[in-house]
Amino acid sequence: MRTRSRTRSRTRTPLHGLLHGLLLSLLLLGAGLLPAGAARAADNGTWGVFPTPAAGAAMTDRAYFFHQGTAGTALGDSVTILNSSDKDLTFQVFATDAMNTPAGGAFALLPVESKPKDVGAWIALPPETAGTVTVPAKGRKDIPFTVKVPADATPGDHVGGIVALNTAVEGVQQDGKVQVGVKRSVGARLYFRVPGPLTPGLSVEDVRISRSAPLLPWVRSARATVSYALVNRGNVVVEPKVTVSAEGLFGRRVLDRPARELRLTLLPGQRIELTEPWPDAPQSDWVTVRITAGATAHPDLVSRSETDFIAVPWPAVGLFLVLAGAGVTLWVLRRRRRAEHEPLEPAPDLAQAR
Repeated sequence: MRTRSRTRSRTRTPLHGLLHGLLLSLLLLGAGLLPAGAARAADNGTWGVFPTPAAGAAMTDRAYFFHQGTAGTALGDSVTILNSSDKDLTFQVFATDAMNTPAGGAFALLPVESKPKDVGAWIALPPETAGTVTVPAKGRKDIPFTVKVPADATPGDHVGGIVALNTAVEGVQQDGKVQVGVKRSVGARLYFRVPGPLTPGLSVEDVRISRSAPLLPWVRSARATVSYALVNRGNVVVEPKVTVSAEGLFGRRVLDRPARELRLTLLPGQRIELTEPWPDAPQSDWVTVRITAGATAHPDLVSRSETDFIAVPWPAVGLFLVLAGAGVTLWVLRRRRRAEHEPLEPAPDLAQAR
């Protein structure tokens, strides 16, 4: 796995104390996360973090850590930091938990500021890594570690990683009154399974539609965005695939996108928000949009959710109502004027009538 990751440290300013809490929250929610890419070894071109290969094996023989152990047991492994640059590099090495970014669902490792609560807390690194670790130019360092599974560990998948954070500040960004030092990190994923009942779970929730239409209907296409949430309510990782469809009045199919893999790993307990662009949405129809989610590895795992919306060219309707109202008003005014100019008929002579 190859990653390009960024974490941030703060430099002191007079208002640092006041803004520390706010800035830290922003970092944990967004820029402080360590995003991971495709299923390849973690290497940013300058340094890499890998499971230590066996003697004679290629450095990238294992892209990730995959382990299994029952509650209360312990096992060991080793992580390698490879320095491909021409100068010594100094790192802060730590273990942490994984998560999905709320928007888009990218795999991410929590930054050093966040205290791990799951498998990241089970990993014990050697005492010499408590400070910093220096890896010589064109060299490598193998760091053994131990995974101690708690006695109360729940069955299922627990996902985290081991991260090498370069201590060098590569730039400074201004965030309001606070200066933020930008550092880079690379992390190797660690998947750990605790045996026991495995319950895959996937839920589609909160399907919503937002749309925009031209002022005059059918002059150009209407556009819509389908938004929805995927939630992993099970205890194993899921690689979801999604089908998007929509029907108009009388069952007419107006959108049909076949099932496709999302190319993301949805971790247990995580919720992500996704969107589907719909560039040629109906301009006048009653539409039911349906999202169906499943997973190739779990054929029986299917979840559906849908929502209805009325596609109406409201600007055109509004213009029609304005014109219609103006026409009625004009007709009433003309009737009044005509009535004012018509001569009055003489009143009947009551005496003659008798």
